[in-house]
Amino acid sequence: MSIPGHENQLDQLNIETPEQVDLRLPIAGIGSRFLAILTDTVIQIVAEVLLILFIVVFLSASQREHFGEVSDTAGKWLIAAIVLFHFLLFWGYFGLFEAFWNGQTPGKRLVKIRVIKDSGRQITLFEALARNLIRVIDMIPPNLYFVGLISMLCNKQQKRLGDLVAGTIVIHERASEQPVLGHNSRSITASVYQTPQFESVQRVGAFQPPADAVARLRAEDLNVIESFLARALDLDLSTRAEIASRIATSMFAKMNLPLPQDVNPERALEAISHAMRSQARV
Repeated sequence: MSIPGHENQLDQLNIETPEQVDLRLPIAGIGSRFLAILTDTVIQIVAEVLLILFIVVFLSASQREHFGEVSDTAGKWLIAAIVLFHFLLFWGYFGLFEAFWNGQTPGKRLVKIRVIKDSGRQITLFEALARNLIRVIDMIPPNLYFVGLISMLCNKQQKRLGDLVAGTIVIHERASEQPVLGHNSRSITASVYQTPQFESVQRVGAFQPPADAVARLRAEDLNVIESFLARALDLDLSTRAEIASRIATSMFAKMNLPLPQDVNPERALEAISHAMRSQARV
């Protein structure tokens, strides 16, 4: 069993993007996923207990106020509300959180893991619901996840049945310990996007690459930059940050310039693209 934060360094997802950037994303192991599901289960249990307490208090208050027995209509609405709550709690909890919270549930966010597509893109509502509808099989025996555990042990990417069906994978957000291209690009990317000075959006005009340096780039380089910028919003945030960092590093190396430490890599790429277009190189 993997220990959270210390999964085998060889357990990684390798993705070759259209920008010809090789991404290496550390795959979340059994230990991290166990802690995440344990946290989410505790949250569900607490919510269930609060619901039971609410029902008890509501019925007790009704009797004390001499409302008598709850009317048939009110009783039906109460039952419908309870059924809906149970459905959302046990069936919609994982799917809705993962679809609208960037591939994370509260448990996954706590241990810094997330669900993405095999291609590195963010998962959609359909994929989030698909992988979690299969959870009922992965949980066999009930809530013990033996089927899911066996499935994870039988494939290198540690996917449960829900992941295999939906084409998804669970990865770590934290920096990988394996060096890539001579340095830990995930650590650098993470520090860039977590630094407060980059929280405000910089305009393209805030950074202007020298014209003679831009002249060293070719039309193929512009295609790579604009291909990334065109699909940036569809990418998972960590994946987007890493690709931007990789491409920016490559472009600045071709221009014989150091990569500015105070410039967001994505904004730097936008500035390069703008400069190349302004020079009518294509």
